[in-house]
Amino acid sequence: MTTTAAPPAGPAKSKKAAIKQSPQGSGKLAALLLSPTFFVLGLVIVYPLIAALRESLYQRGEGLDESGFVVEGENFVGADNYSAVFSGETGDRFWNAFGNTTWFTVISVLIEILIGVSMALVMHHALRGKGLVRASILVPWAIPTAVSAILWRWIFQTDGIANEILRSEVLWTAEGQQAFWAVVIADTWKTAPFIGLLTLAGLQLISNEVYEAARVDGANAWRTFWRITLPLVKPALLVAVLFRTLDVLRMFDLPFVMIGPRKYAVETLSMLAYEEANNLRYGPAAAYATILFVYVALVAFAFVKLLGADVIGAARSETKAKGKGRQEVLAAPVAVGGSTI
Repeated sequence: MTTTAAPPAGPAKSKKAAIKQSPQGSGKLAALLLSPTFFVLGLVIVYPLIAALRESLYQRGEGLDESGFVVEGENFVGADNYSAVFSGETGDRFWNAFGNTTWFTVISVLIEILIGVSMALVMHHALRGKGLVRASILVPWAIPTAVSAILWRWIFQTDGIANEILRSEVLWTAEGQQAFWAVVIADTWKTAPFIGLLTLAGLQLISNEVYEAARVDGANAWRTFWRITLPLVKPALLVAVLFRTLDVLRMFDLPFVMIGPRKYAVETLSMLAYEEANNLRYGPAAAYATILFVYVALVAFAFVKLLGADVIGAARSETKAKGKGRQEVLAAPVAVGGSTI
């Protein structure tokens, strides 16, 4: 009886395994799995951006043609909506709103960093009721912004709590710089806990052995904070500051509800866009919105580049390192039965 030896299945299987584990096959599978996410992002982000950009190049309304007949619809005006933003009385309002938006961002974020980091340092130390303290500071951040604005409007009334404490009669919600600082106080009260909680999450990742080594070396509290705590908590703090910066640049509901519309001291770019859209001037409103989007994008890009938080570049470097390591492993000789393959 003769038997026929089956052909070795090793090379075929190894070929299939190599195909399945190849980076090209993994990339196609990843693209297939992420396609629903990309579709949703395109539907809710990319399409509205393109629609707003297109709307900013048109102007809707009624007009008269050469024969004197009324014409309704939209007319292509090109960059006229953008040029009108920077000229005349509209230009004065725009630059005022631009300045208010920028100063709100700078002042609020700086104060929130100081208060948030201080709150995180206090909560990080062992104390009784630490869980209750962490839950309680979430309350201002959890309150809807419109409700928070109504609450602070009541506090800053002429006969409100603020004037009772100061024993004065400051018109906080009227036109003037006091309205600007009232909005800054309300915004800081609401969102400083956000920075505090993210900073606390970064503090909890720092090992106690690092602090023990610093004590052995004779470092004082300030030097320990400046040389150990701050550098190690920097990634979490940068994320919090970036989110808050982008959020304040788009501020609308807090000054609108708390102080009111068309207030020169607190008018922001978002409020200008809302007013134009509310008056059915969709072209200028889209122009304001597009300018604000470009401003936010430039600030985010500069923030990431200047502070060195290049997440995409780090991810690419890590991927290249992994791919290089995998190639080295595949190319390395394997010892089998005293011989190398």
